Amino acid sequence: MTLRVKVIPRSATTEIAGELADGTLKIRIAAPPEHGRANDALIAFLAGHFHVPREAVRITSGHAASLKLVKISAS
Repeated sequence: MTLRVKVIPRSATTEIAGELADGTLKIRIAAPPEHGRANDALIAFLAGHFHVPREAVRITSGHAASLKLVKISAS
């Protein structure tokens, strides 16, 4: 499965915040966007949410942007 995700770093909590009009999933991440911390937190959050190992979640594009494509492989 591939998801379009808009990440909002430095939020109070890590949570799904809704969906944008184009179907992009909006996710708040508590980690700052420094040294890949927000990306790591996003991967950990999505792995837990979809009950898959962290290795099954991969950011395919948008590593340094707030809009990302994330691929989640079946375990």
